Amino acid sequence: MSSETTRRLALDFASQLAPAGSVDVRRFFGGSALVRNGAQFGFVMKGTLYLRVDDAMRAEFEADGSEPFSYRAAGRGVTVRRYYAVPAHVVDDPALLHAYSERALHATPRPATDSPTRSRP
Repeated sequence: MSSETTRRLALDFASQLAPAGSVDVRRFFGGSALVRNGAQFGFVMKGTLYLRVDDAMRAEFEADGSEPFSYRAAGRGVTVRRYYAVPAHVVDDPALLHAYSERALHATPRPATDSPTRSRP
């Protein structure tokens, strides 16, 4: 799947989630990240939507047969258990997709905000 096709798919997911708040689509290695309020809560890679999971979501996704994101680097497999492929029945149900995306956002650490610096006299 081309990076442009992946980006279009990510934009489609972002538009489905837009009522919950603005979702930005950004480049993310060979895919596209889904970001809201500076927090990356999901991404699309090779045509698959992955969401950030907490322990409860991980158990639900695993019960649905979902797998964690994985890739090969330096000749070995790497598994990223913070992100799981979204089950097809969730992708096909806009209300369910919205609910899981909200949960993914809550499972995502917020970026640190810069604290104001004090100038020295």
